[in-house]
Amino acid sequence: MFKNLTLYRIGPDWAPSLEAMESALDEQRFVPCGASQDKSVGWTEPRGEAHGPLVESVNQQRIVKLTIETKAVPGAVVRKKADEAAAHIEATTGRKPSKKETKALREDALQALLPQAFARQGSVLVWIDPDSGILATDASSQARLDEVVSALVRAFPSLQLSLLNTQITPQTAMTDWLSTTDTDEWPAGFAVERECELKSADEEKSVVRYTRHHLLNDEVRLHLQQGKRPTRLAMSWEGRIAFTLSESMQLRKLTFLEGVFEDRPQDDEKGFDTDVALATGELQKLIPALIEALGGELAPGEFPGGLASEAATPATSTPAAANARASTAADDDGPPF
Repeated sequence: MFKNLTLYRIGPDWAPSLEAMESALDEQRFVPCGASQDKSVGWTEPRGEAHGPLVESVNQQRIVKLTIETKAVPGAVVRKKADEAAAHIEATTGRKPSKKETKALREDALQALLPQAFARQGSVLVWIDPDSGILATDASSQARLDEVVSALVRAFPSLQLSLLNTQITPQTAMTDWLSTTDTDEWPAGFAVERECELKSADEEKSVVRYTRHHLLNDEVRLHLQQGKRPTRLAMSWEGRIAFTLSESMQLRKLTFLEGVFEDRPQDDEKGFDTDVALATGELQKLIPALIEALGGELAPGEFPGGLASEAATPATSTPAAANARASTAADDDGPPF
C-alpha cells in the first residue's frame, strides 16, 4: 500500500495511450549500475515480474515504478587511498601534488573503489488517475520527488506537472480545526487523531510534538494563541484511512484501516490488482473530500486569495517549478505495496 502521497495536477492535453506510455518508458528501462557507475535510474515492472509491462492498468488507474540504485564509498576511504597515492608521488618525485592533481587522485580513488561498493536499491510507485487528472507519487523525501519528476519529464516531454494547491492552506485549516472547541465544525468525514507537531515562526523556532495525546484541549489551543502553527496533524477519514497531513499538502503515514482490505485474496497475482483497486478506489474518494475541506483547488498560477504567482506555474521540460514547492519528508523509502 501507499505510505505517502504527494499530489500533482497533470496539465491539459496529456493523454497518452497505454502503448505509448509503455514505449516511452521502455526506452528508459532500469539497468543496474555498472562496475564504475555510482548511480542508475530507470523504470521497472510495478508487478515485479521480470520482462513484464512497465505500465499496469487496473480499473483505469495506471501504475508505474521508478527504481533508483546507488553505490556509495565512504569519503574517509576515498581520502585514505588518494592520500596514499599522493604520498607515493611525493616520495618518488620529491614534490607534493597540486590541488588539481589531488582532485584527480580522489576521482581515481573513487573509480577504483566503486566496483567493491555495495549497491542499494529503492523504488517509488507513481499512480496516474487519467479521469481526475491527478498524478501521485509515494516518494518520501525531496530527493526522491526530484528523481521521480525528472524521470517522468524525461520520458514524457509534453507532460506538465504542478503541485496540487488549495484555496485554504493546510496549515491555516489545521490551525482552525485545532482551535475549535466544537468537533461539529470539523469538515464532514474527517476526525483529528492523536499526533501533531506545532512550530513557532519566531527566532527561537520552538517545536512542540504530541504523540498518543488528546489534541482538542486548552493546552494545544494556548500554543496556537502564542503563535505556534501546526506543521503536521494526524487525521482519519470515514474510519477507512488514517494519515498525517503536512503543511505542504503531503499525505504521510497512510494507513488503510480495518475492513478496507478484509477480502483481499492471498494469491500474489490477484493480490496486486486488488491492492491497487482498493487503495486507489479509497483515495479517489479521500482526495476530493480533502480538497473540498481545504476550500477547493487553486487554478494553476493562483495563490490563496486569487493572486497570481509565477511560482505556481507548471513544470514542463524541466521540473524545477514543481519541485521547488514540495517540502522535504523523512527518508524512509520502502516498498509501497
